[in-house]
Parts: sequence; structure tokens; C-alpha cells
Amino acid sequence: MTEPKKVKLGFFLTGSIVVAAAALLSFGWLAEEVLQSETQTFDDAVRAAIHRLASPAMTSAMQVFSFLGSGIFLVALSLLTIVIFLYIHRPRAAHLMGITMAGTVALDLVLKHAFHRGRPVPFFGTAPRSYSFPSGHAFGSLCFYGVLAGILSAHAPTPRARLFIWTCAALLVGLIGFSRIYLGVHYPSDVVGGYCAALVWVGAIGILNHVLNNRAG
Repeated sequence: MTEPKKVKLGFFLTGSIVVAAAALLSFGWLAEEVLQSETQTFDDAVRAAIHRLASPAMTSAMQVFSFLGSGIFLVALSLLTIVIFLYIHRPRAAHLMGITMAGTVALDLVLKHAFHRGRPVPFFGTAPRSYSFPSGHAFGSLCFYGVLAGILSAHAPTPRARLFIWTCAALLVGLIGFSRIYLGVHYPSDVVGGYCAALVWVGAIGILNHVLNNRAG
């Protein structure tokens, strides 16, 4: 492995550790606040403010974004992505995506049952039967689209292309989280908690990728 590549991977490893540690601390603090109902005033105020933006067109758009972060869609898209990576001879990318999404599904179930927070009264449709904290849509979308963006940007030909990939991923993940609050099926703190939990897991995946790169080097 060349020296510049070693330096680049070292920075990536440090960044992954810092992001994961900061997200873990944030998630721990937020989870404690949720358990003590300290976020209720904030949650109610944000829900009310977002609900005032409601319109038929916006509701339809938010339902689409919500679907793009649903478990069924992300699992199906993950399997398709893994098959494509294997087909184009990118086995490491396929393995990382598989590990990412398998861990995402398992951690989402564990965390929801650990905190067993009830759902708010939805603004549109019916509330899912699962627990509310953390948001599985926020958690799963950041894990999938974030890791996919990382894999794609690593092979992007220009910095502008990398910026485009990351911008699209960030906007999509943000809109998916927003859609869950807009539809009323999650509290804002659920969505923030989902993002924090996802950053911990994505940071761990980044560390794993560093280890695999070292072995390959």
C-alpha cells in the first residue's frame, strides 16, 4: 500500500471513530431524555409546526419519501444492490452492504424493544404496530443510502461527482426522516435517535472497511 493511501485510510479511520463515538454519546443522552419524557414539549411543538404545512400535494410527496425508507423497500433494494455488486465483481462492496443491512435490521428490532416507546397519534393513515423509538425509517435509510454513497463516491471520477452523490444521499435521508414527522407516525426525537443510532453503526462499518483494506494491502 502506498504512503498517500495509508494516510488517507488513517484519516478515514479516525473520522469513523470520532463520528461513531459522538453519535453514541448523543444517542445515549437522547434516549435518557426520551425515557424521562423530557422531549415531549419539543416533540409536540415541532409536530404541530410541521403539521401546519400540510397540503394534499405535500402529503402525497411525503408518502413517497416514506416508502423509500420503508423496511420492505430497503431490504429489496439492498438485495438488488448486492447482486449488482457481485455481478460487476465488487465482492467487498457486496459484503459491506450485506453486513450493513443485516446489522441494521437486527439493531432496529433490539432498540425498539429496549425502549418500547408508544407511537404518537398519526396525522395521516394509521400508525405502524412497532414501537416508535428510534425511527426505523431514519435508521435504515441513513445506513443504506449512506453506505451506498460511500461505496459509489470512492469510485467517483471527480470531486464534483462525489459531492453530487453525497448531496443526493443526504437530501434523500433527510426527506425520509421529515416525512415520518409530517405523517405523524414518529416524534421528532424518534427520527433524531434513528440518525444517531445509524451513525454509530455506519461508523462501525467504516472501521470494518478500514480493517479489510489493511488486509488487502
